[in-house]
Amino acid sequence: MNRTLNVVRMQLVNRQTYIWVPLIVLGGTVVISLAIFGLIASNGVDTDMFGGGAQAPLWYFAVVGVQALTLTFPFSQAMSVTRREFFLGTLLTAAMTSFGLAALFVIGGFIEEWTAGWGIGGYMFRLTWVWEYGPVVAGLFFFSLALLFFVVGFCGATVYKRWGNLILTVTLVGLALVLVGAMWLIGQLQAWPEVMAWFGSLTAPSLSAAMLAVTAVLGIASYGMLRRTVA
Repeated sequence: MNRTLNVVRMQLVNRQTYIWVPLIVLGGTVVISLAIFGLIASNGVDTDMFGGGAQAPLWYFAVVGVQALTLTFPFSQAMSVTRREFFLGTLLTAAMTSFGLAALFVIGGFIEEWTAGWGIGGYMFRLTWVWEYGPVVAGLFFFSLALLFFVVGFCGATVYKRWGNLILTVTLVGLALVLVGAMWLIGQLQAWPEVMAWFGSLTAPSLSAAMLAVTAVLGIASYGMLRRTVA
């Protein structure tokens, strides 16, 4: 356990990747979103406005996942850290930083509630669908989303380190073809209304559980590849 915690400390040596850049992205998107809300409100629009720009740091966690492997894994092997310790320590670091980011989103949601959308009816944290079940579920949703993006980036970087750029490209193209094929099949079956109704029936708790399940599957796959990856 101590060696796993040492991996956490090793990862957090690069605070720029895990802390400062996500905070800068979050601060920048908040300022830009508020400016857009202000412009709309100044034109006489008297209705609540909702934007998703503040979710940019969550998407950035995919980049964090890539850098967590490519920048740190070779150094960890030089320090005689086992692959299991590196994997567990890295995921623990991701969970900690995802929790911190989710907490900021919940705080932002409370601020928007207390100020009626920053005084101009603009909302970027307190999205109605996410907050329908309260702040705890909203925090779980944002945590699950950030952690999922991290593991997606980490898994992609593991494929790259294990087999190289060619296999990674083939994998991404293959996934895109599967997605297009699924959309084509849905169209042929004229099932888009049913599919859209199913997506509309998803709740924040069910989607959070689904994201955590996908995260677990990708994490297991990443560890399986990492065990045979050469630094």
